[in-house]
Amino acid sequence: MKVSIIALAAMGLASPALAQEGDPAAGEQVFNQCSQCHVVVDDEGNTLAGRAGRVGPNLYGVVGRTAGSVEDFRYSSSMGEAGEAGLVWQEAEFVPYVQDPTGFLREYLDDTGARGKMTFKLRNDEDARNVFAYLRSLGPDGEGSGS
Repeated sequence: MKVSIIALAAMGLASPALAQEGDPAAGEQVFNQCSQCHVVVDDEGNTLAGRAGRVGPNLYGVVGRTAGSVEDFRYSSSMGEAGEAGLVWQEAEFVPYVQDPTGFLREYLDDTGARGKMTFKLRNDEDARNVFAYLRSLGPDGEGSGS
């Protein structure tokens, strides 16, 4: 019995889905779609990615940041509630969020009326993981430690 459990655990650890990390270079290409609304501007005001005009919040330091916490950005009330409820942007939350923002918020808040402002959706896990890796690479110390 113990051997079977160990074998299953080892197979699970070797699973590509569990071991998969995003590719920042591929994420940079996918981020071109996101840059219609988002920018990545560091604390010194340097634009690292995206366009000067923005509709969405600055994504600099998004990794590890509490949801709905960029100053001077008007989030939906649901995003504010999610942040107050403890939502912090890590890969496990970011990937499903960018694939279905409103669906994610509804599930996270257990509220069928929850809505986000983001209407764009990335098509698959790989693109979402790649964008996450790209944003992490642009964050403070290349790790997106949050702010």
